[in-house]
Amino acid sequence: MCARKSKKFKLTPAMEDYIEAIGIIKQEQGVARVRDIGNFLHVKPSSVHSALSNLSKKGFVIHERYEFVDLTPEGEKAAKDVIKRHNILLSFLTMVLGIDRSVANRDACLMEHSLSGETVQKLMKFIEFAQNCPGQEEPEWLHRFKHYYQTGELRDCRKRAGK
Repeated sequence: MCARKSKKFKLTPAMEDYIEAIGIIKQEQGVARVRDIGNFLHVKPSSVHSALSNLSKKGFVIHERYEFVDLTPEGEKAAKDVIKRHNILLSFLTMVLGIDRSVANRDACLMEHSLSGETVQKLMKFIEFAQNCPGQEEPEWLHRFKHYYQTGELRDCRKRAGK
């Protein structure tokens, strides 16, 4: 079965979840099957088949009944984009805000569908900056934020002169 070409179709959050799942499963296992996608997303095989049929019509996946699922080039691009957004958000939530990884993972799944490209880019640069801040294990401002979050006590957070 050949997938039809997409005409810059706007993916819904559910469609993005399926494409992301296929991309992750293919990375981890080499191939994606309906049951693997269902297990990953905690949905029934009938739901997976319905979604795959829709995604195939839109030009994002190639799938024949009882066969492996593959992404088209457009599907691959979409999967990489969603996975990238998810990982950026997961990094921000865990490394910067110190949120538990399982909670952050769920939140990143919700947030990844609604942020603009500009916001994602700025978050990515912010994370890079915080990770690579020269001369310190953890930037002082981040250390102070964590202290404030835990205690409610502001430590030496004076505004700069002229501000």
